[in-house]
Amino acid sequence: MRFGPEPSLTVGLVSRSCRGNTILGHYRDSRTLDIYEMAPEQTGDVVLLLTHSEDHFTVDRVADALARRGARPFRFDTDRFPERAKLSAELGASRSGHVIKYRGKVLSAGEVRAVWARRIWLPRLAEDLDPKFHDLCVQESLAAVEGFLDGLHSARWVNQPARDREAENKLLQLRSALEVGLRVPRTLVTNDPEQMRRFYREVNGMMVAKLLRPVSTSMDGASSFVYTSEVTRSDLAQGNLLRHSPMVFQERIPKARELRVAFVSGQLFVGAIDVRRSSRGEVDWRRSAVAETRWARDEVPGDLASSLRALMTKLGLVYGAIDLIRTPEGEHVFLEVNPGGEWGMLERDLEFPISEAIAEALWQ
Repeated sequence: MRFGPEPSLTVGLVSRSCRGNTILGHYRDSRTLDIYEMAPEQTGDVVLLLTHSEDHFTVDRVADALARRGARPFRFDTDRFPERAKLSAELGASRSGHVIKYRGKVLSAGEVRAVWARRIWLPRLAEDLDPKFHDLCVQESLAAVEGFLDGLHSARWVNQPARDREAENKLLQLRSALEVGLRVPRTLVTNDPEQMRRFYREVNGMMVAKLLRPVSTSMDGASSFVYTSEVTRSDLAQGNLLRHSPMVFQERIPKARELRVAFVSGQLFVGAIDVRRSSRGEVDWRRSAVAETRWARDEVPGDLASSLRALMTKLGLVYGAIDLIRTPEGEHVFLEVNPGGEWGMLERDLEFPISEAIAEALWQ
């Protein structure tokens, strides 16, 4: 493979520059740690768990549930690649194979029955990496992971990565939601300040801003967030900042409760939070202090449940975290579905058996 006019020098530079960062949090011991151990003589009973090194509660719960069903969970922390995990994909007329080496264990593609694509994380690269090689190393690492996972195309997936990527399209979500009969907020995606100001006037100043794609999520709030924020009149003067990036603007819907619905293979696990008790969390519940709000079990009407199932079928998702608003009048408004959205707080606080449902979806 040629990288330029001096291939041997360039390849050497890339090889030396793409060293990973070993300054990561220690892998936390847990009561389910031993179930990640592999018995290489067995085949066809492995469930590959794609996550990152700081993700624990939900992954351990699903791994535990899988082990009780006779599966062998294999955890792959995708942020450990390429520093601590090794991937190899070999294709040819005489020999083909896909292999992961991680935490002293070896896994071949033929052993994998199902894949839970909970998180596919960016690689953690070394701090001394030459900046001119950073993007190259990230792109090559992600391409290698994507190519490796293609070798698992015959496995059962929750969810298929291609479906996840497609479903993360906010405008596709909203259009699909309308097609199955859900109510959605008026929405504008733009980098045009004039269009933003027009929309602000038309919704009488009741407007919020959000991103097209999530940055990252965490059950304990440890990761970075870009919250949904109220747009004020003074913000309109900063419209020229849209030249750096477009944004999503939506009509702000009055809330009685905000619902998080964990959808798993047709099952709906509904948690609700009363954000009116929190001034900081009224626009985005994730900004609420723990003492201000509590999750409570809830339900959705039958016709709404049918529409949500129809939406998930249309998007091709086995799992998704659906966010809804219940207005003071009792109407439900669809906000979005996050194909990799968090559900740990619903299982922890409300004792919903979501990990069991995900394990069952993987081990059918």
